[in-house]
Amino acid sequence: MVGEGVEAGVYSIEDALKISKQLGEDLVEISPKANPPVCKVINYSKFRYQQKKKEKEIKSKTQKTVIKEIRFSPNTDGHDFDFKVRHAIKFLKDGAKLKALLRFSGREVMFKDRGEVMLLKFAQALEDYGKVEQMPKLEGKRMTLLISPKTKKQS
Repeated sequence: MVGEGVEAGVYSIEDALKISKQLGEDLVEISPKANPPVCKVINYSKFRYQQKKKEKEIKSKTQKTVIKEIRFSPNTDGHDFDFKVRHAIKFLKDGAKLKALLRFSGREVMFKDRGEVMLLKFAQALEDYGKVEQMPKLEGKRMTLLISPKTKKQS
């Protein structure tokens, strides 16, 4: 309780409450687990406002993860594959994670090795821009690959 003529020190609860009433402020418990508990005489509504403001600022500074999805089939042509690689490069440069999804239809699921080769080829084409976070994984009739952007080295 420093400021406005009040010195920091150990006070009884009654004394601390009297001081807070004299100053027209609130007695707020800052650290309840300390021995003795630490309290402060402050304007509680102003204190809450400042806390919310700090939380909002911290929240606005956090980076939101965006996941972009690119879909293939095991029979995707070379030109279409290159087109999708160019889009993937753009997404990774923008800082988004990339989910490559290979859909098998009908009996194509018998050739899952062909799909895995295609996804690995896709990952190899993007190795300069991102790193594989999750290797190709078959889930039902879908095979997925997750790629995250490489972080830029600051020098």
